[in-house]
Amino acid sequence: MEMVRTIRVVAAVIEQDGRYLITQRRPTAVLPMLWEFPGGRVEETETDAAALKREVRHRLDVEIEVGQLISFVSHPYERYVVDLYLYECHIKSGELASLAVNAFRWVTSAEFDRYPFTPADEASMNKLLGMT
Repeated sequence: MEMVRTIRVVAAVIEQDGRYLITQRRPTAVLPMLWEFPGGRVEETETDAAALKREVRHRLDVEIEVGQLISFVSHPYERYVVDLYLYECHIKSGELASLAVNAFRWVTSAEFDRYPFTPADEASMNKLLGMT
């Protein structure tokens, strides 16, 4: 039996005034044009917090403060498994810009169903909102 690769991914749940920051993947990305919480892959030598700060800065040009772990899901895709860790985060400085994302939006949890999310993020949202 073939070993399935597991990818550790971190994402920031950033809430301001009852709205959450979500980002849309670029047309050339894996799972193109789907929405997700901002974040990315953890490199071998990184902590989750360091990876999250790096990925959010790379994608949105803001510095964040990483808080506590609020959710974890493991989601199998066709060729790999994504272990997704969601952290409560806050923007410390900078102006949001779409550097390495197609778009970003501030949305309420009631609006989540208007956006097609990646399967791992969808599973995380369902868990966060108590829908599982």
